[in-house]
Amino acid sequence: MSFLQQVSVLILTFNEAPNIGRTLDALILFPEVLVLDSGSTDQTLAIAARYPNVRVASRPFDSHSAQWNHGLTACGLGREWVLALDADYVLPTALVEEIAALAPPADVAGYQTPFSYSVWGQVLSGSLYPPVVTLYRRARAHYVQDGHTQRVVVEGGTGQLQARILHDDRKPLARWLASQDRYAQLECDLLLGKPWSALRWRDRLRRMKIITPWLVPLYCLTVGLGLLDGRAGAYYALQRGVAEAILSLKLFEAQWRT
Repeated sequence: MSFLQQVSVLILTFNEAPNIGRTLDALILFPEVLVLDSGSTDQTLAIAARYPNVRVASRPFDSHSAQWNHGLTACGLGREWVLALDADYVLPTALVEEIAALAPPADVAGYQTPFSYSVWGQVLSGSLYPPVVTLYRRARAHYVQDGHTQRVVVEGGTGQLQARILHDDRKPLARWLASQDRYAQLECDLLLGKPWSALRWRDRLRRMKIITPWLVPLYCLTVGLGLLDGRAGAYYALQRGVAEAILSLKLFEAQWRT
């Protein structure tokens, strides 16, 4: 029997019409896909309704970790394993086939998945996106908030999948900028809420405010091979630099207010 029969897919959405169709197209072989929506006003829910293996639940958004935990515990997911995806995560055929062939030992509670980053359909040579645990045993996992991101904590060992998820967000730039403002405030609160000695080295660089807005795009273009990707690589490098610049401005603002 295919391992896909043991997997429920959980996707969080809010106004994801530019993305959700491509994501759901790649999940047609999964028997259960739950879209947990936060009150979309675009065509997200109409698109989701086209797929026979998809059902929709709704919950007002408060935090990413609370939303994920609600999906795991309060929405009737009935399978042992969960594949947790953002609405702009597209699974290539190779990854679906790799998951279908899994036979996890009892001591493995989750699997990390690597990512490739795409800018308007062009897959980049590299990105800053790290591997993330996306597939896990539902009863042995929960989410915690970590700055602007959420982190799943699994009770047990983790394995590593080889095929990559494609991160392919095609929402407008204005939406991305609005999101960065919210994310930067959460990151700012996290960085300032920890003593210097408790920060990782990259977070110490971010707390210094003036370094990462220049260093991150340079890294993306050189070490990250963005120069090989033409305007898509330049776009990604600028995008990451803007995100770091917004965070630096938030840190300056917080310093002046104290």
